[in-house]
Amino acid sequence: MKNLLYYIVWGVFYLLSLLPFWVLYRFSDLLYYPLYHLIGYRKKVVRKNLVTSFPEKSLDEIVRIEKKFYSNLCDYFFETLKMASMSEKQIKRRMRFEGLGQVQADTEQGRSVALYLAHTFNWEWVSSIPLHMSDKSVVFGQIYHALRNKTFDRLFLKLRGRFGTTSISKENTLRRVMEYKSQDRLFVIGFIADQIPKWQSTHHWVDFLHQDTAVFTGTEKIAKKMKCTTYYLTMVQEKRGYYLCKVQSLVENPSAMPDFKLTDLYFERLSETLHQYPSSWLWSHNRWKRTREQVQEMENRIRYKQ
Repeated sequence: MKNLLYYIVWGVFYLLSLLPFWVLYRFSDLLYYPLYHLIGYRKKVVRKNLVTSFPEKSLDEIVRIEKKFYSNLCDYFFETLKMASMSEKQIKRRMRFEGLGQVQADTEQGRSVALYLAHTFNWEWVSSIPLHMSDKSVVFGQIYHALRNKTFDRLFLKLRGRFGTTSISKENTLRRVMEYKSQDRLFVIGFIADQIPKWQSTHHWVDFLHQDTAVFTGTEKIAKKMKCTTYYLTMVQEKRGYYLCKVQSLVENPSAMPDFKLTDLYFERLSETLHQYPSSWLWSHNRWKRTREQVQEMENRIRYKQ
């Protein structure tokens, strides 16, 4: 029954993806109105995040960013759906990369690479990066967090793997990269590192967008352990349906840096990006739902039970 449901959903996605972009964007425009004005999907969370993150902006500015964010969110859905049938030629024309020559040089010199990116639109299209690299022996991967709905989880895995990228579950990341190392295989792996860490994995906090923020440090640990070079990816929407991904060197030798310094640097870069392109991030995510006090209280409870 689950397989049947998956094939039905995939069939619907594929048929819709055959529509030209201009038609899909009309659907996106139609979706925007009820999503923002009628349903108000996570509108309280979005408004709170924006007001707290940009205290220097007026309410009018916040509302403009908010509306543009919801428009981008609707486009994201249809652009991701379009991946079901997009040709390599088409996505290479619409998703450009700048600075990949440095990554190519690293792999040619026998070094694996960790790419730091965030939930900035449209992050799904970054999975087309193998199409722009000449060395096909390198493993191109992306770390993902499984969706609760198994049908849509399977669907997104298929979409993300269409252009040669391997999806690696968050829980199996270290094991997989260790396997690659034991097989003498180089890898270029993208880490969406702006997620909320689990309670038991909260080891570091940063001042991010004027807020005390628990941050995910797993990317730094893997980059250090595997002696990866690291890069930061900035997504820029050149126009509707066309993106430029700027690949910029972050740290060449993470192992030489103090603990958490690489993580701090990533969030500094991300903060700069969001001040420049404020409507490009996934503001509907309740990023600051945990406080330092709540995490400390949870740790105390765990110690007490032990």
